[in-house]
Amino acid sequence: MAANADAKINRLNRIAGQVNGVAKMIEDDRYCMDILHQIQAIKSALAKVETQVLKDHAACCVAEAIASGDEAEQRAKFEELVELLEKRR
Repeated sequence: MAANADAKINRLNRIAGQVNGVAKMIEDDRYCMDILHQIQAIKSALAKVETQVLKDHAACCVAEAIASGDEAEQRAKFEELVELLEKRR
C-alpha cells in the first residue's frame, strides 16, 4: 500500500504544480483557452486520483467489512459510497 500511496502523493504534487502554473498563467494574462485547457487537465488528473482512492477503498475497507460478516458495518460502508456518489451530482 505504501508504493500506492507514494504514487498518489506524487500525482497530487504534480497537480499542485499545475494549479500553480495556472495561477501564473492568469497573472500573466495568458490566452483564456490555454488556461481552460490546463484546468481541464487538472480536473482529469484529480479524477484519476479520486478513482484510485475509490478503488483502494473498495479493495480494503469495503472488502474488510464484507469479510467481517458484520451486517451493520457492511451497511455503513455501502451507505458511505452511496452518499459520496450522491454528492457528485
